[in-house]
Amino acid sequence: MKISQRALSLTTSPIRRLGPYALEAEKAGKKVYHLNIGQPDIETPAQFMDAIRSFDKKVVAYGPSQGDPKLIAQVQKYYEAWGMHYEAKNIYITNGGSEALELAALALCDPGDEILVFEPFYANYNSFAKISGAHVKAVPTHAENGYRLPDAATVEQYVSAKTRAILLTNPGNPTGVVYTKEEMDMVAGIVKKHGLALIADEVYREFVYDGAYTSFGTYEDLADNVIIIDSVSKRYSACGARIGCLISKNDEFTSQINKFCQARLCVPEVEQIGAAALYDTPKSYLEAVNEEYKKRRDTIAAGLAAIPGVISSDPKGAFYVMVKLPVDDAEKFAIWMLKDFSDNGETVMIAPGNGFYATEGKGIDEARLAYVLNCSDLKRAIELLGKGLSQYPGKKN
Repeated sequence: MKISQRALSLTTSPIRRLGPYALEAEKAGKKVYHLNIGQPDIETPAQFMDAIRSFDKKVVAYGPSQGDPKLIAQVQKYYEAWGMHYEAKNIYITNGGSEALELAALALCDPGDEILVFEPFYANYNSFAKISGAHVKAVPTHAENGYRLPDAATVEQYVSAKTRAILLTNPGNPTGVVYTKEEMDMVAGIVKKHGLALIADEVYREFVYDGAYTSFGTYEDLADNVIIIDSVSKRYSACGARIGCLISKNDEFTSQINKFCQARLCVPEVEQIGAAALYDTPKSYLEAVNEEYKKRRDTIAAGLAAIPGVISSDPKGAFYVMVKLPVDDAEKFAIWMLKDFSDNGETVMIAPGNGFYATEGKGIDEARLAYVLNCSDLKRAIELLGKGLSQYPGKKN
């Protein structure tokens, strides 16, 4: 049978593609510290399972395509607490933030259109764009200045007649960057000037460690342009629940989103019930989680600073750090760490940086690290990274 070019154009996940090497290492008896994937070890609030256990309907039936009204009401209440008012008609529940991103691309883009991103960027943005027939057009940022956004004149050089949207994560994945008000104003100005959509992936909003957070949803003059992507995955450590949402005040846009939602029928009913309960989690839970991740951020930053030749981003949010390593090829190094390196039967797994770039040849010597382990394990993981770098045959001086 013939395979579509759409399928062939997709790439394997840089976060997951080295999984077989990790499995082999673990089969061989090695302990692998996973810094490659953003799977929190924080316990999911009990409200989630309590709500699911109380589900007593005799039939698990189709739900509304837009989402469970109770969950939508909980999302409304959550955003009101952030100073943002949304009508129920503005909110669509999705199968994780991933489906929200995919639906946004499908509704905005025709084949050949472009979505502007800032590289390095969350690797799956590539796939979401390609599924819609579009492609990402990457504006470069650099490790040496902390992956900050360039000025407006530079960004506008990448805007073309085919540009349909600017997509960015704030706080950033994979860099941990939290954009300043000046950077956000710059992006907002370009969006307004060129009549673009602004897809604001804000799933890490609760994880900001230095200063306050501002949402693009607070930009009243961008109400018709902003599409907010959100999820319970990281906020409530419920990645496997696969419950996210897409939020927009643009009625023309959401009427098209509704068609896609109807075509896929509905989001799983039981998980929506659990997710609705998560929004009643006490604020103290989020405060404690934030404090824990701040400790982890400080732990990994101190460990990386002690390794010669490593250049690190200065993460202010999320739970990722992008590092430039003194190696010939970060993917080769990652594989070598799993296959050939061991210290007292232990090693570490990282996500090679090239998968977070669209520009050919970029990110070759970079990696994303997810500080989702407890501080003790993080210290050991970074110690292993340093020892591996000192022994790696392809190390650069």
